[in-house]
Amino acid sequence: MPPYLHLLRPHQWIKNFFLYLPAFFAQRITEGLLVGKISLTVIGFSAIASSVYIFNDYQDREDDRLHPSKRNRPLAAGTVSINSAFTLFGVLLIMGFSLLFWVSLQAGYWALGYLFLNLAYSLFLKQIPIIDLYLIAMGFVIRIALGASVDAIPLSMWIILMTFLLALFIGLAKRRDDVSLAAEGKNVRKSISGYNLPFINGAMMIMASVLIVSYISYTISADTQEKFSNPYLYVTVFFVILGILRYMQLTLVEERSGTPTLILWKDRFLQLTILGWLISFVVLIY
Repeated sequence: MPPYLHLLRPHQWIKNFFLYLPAFFAQRITEGLLVGKISLTVIGFSAIASSVYIFNDYQDREDDRLHPSKRNRPLAAGTVSINSAFTLFGVLLIMGFSLLFWVSLQAGYWALGYLFLNLAYSLFLKQIPIIDLYLIAMGFVIRIALGASVDAIPLSMWIILMTFLLALFIGLAKRRDDVSLAAEGKNVRKSISGYNLPFINGAMMIMASVLIVSYISYTISADTQEKFSNPYLYVTVFFVILGILRYMQLTLVEERSGTPTLILWKDRFLQLTILGWLISFVVLIY
């Protein structure tokens, strides 16, 4: 990948599809104008997210040079100069916020919150165990809040709760990869000193269990069934459990959970599971 494109981490943009979820669950994803506005918001937010990655890479460049895979990042490898990186950082922020504030003032404000949260994360908060995971999870909650703010789509407590739990689960899996590397004597982030494999394995079990129970409760709740006029949403639970089990297999058995977005791009099992969930949900509520 060309160094400047690598610096933007385009594979991470898949996470920004969370912005579509409020419209999907509100049964408004078929509204062309709304989807167009959300798509513009995704583009603007992706620019801001990439600027955050640039700043994070700048902060971590010395440690990344000692990491087995992160040493290939452009700033750590020296394939992009610091001056060029900060120029791109500024251009992305201007483009991203200009687009977001044009689409929706509320979306722009949520993006500002995301930016400040992640700058604080990059500067010092990511060194605090557990807090680092909470901030990553909050980034996903901000994504769905931003997507909802485009057209004042109401957010249910269920989507907020399950987004937070899912992000914590995936974040723990990513930390497990760092703990495994640290056990091999390789350089990783400082906050890993606050984790070990028994803790992460146990925490992942808890998050997976709570997430599954929350999703089951959501599908069988009277409010959900009344909203969608369908008593069979529980059928989608089978895909959710299958997806969680597959991700735990990738993490605990195959030990390749270091980059969640690349897993999603490459793992056919997960892709088919998500597709099955999506098709079943669309058939049931649309």
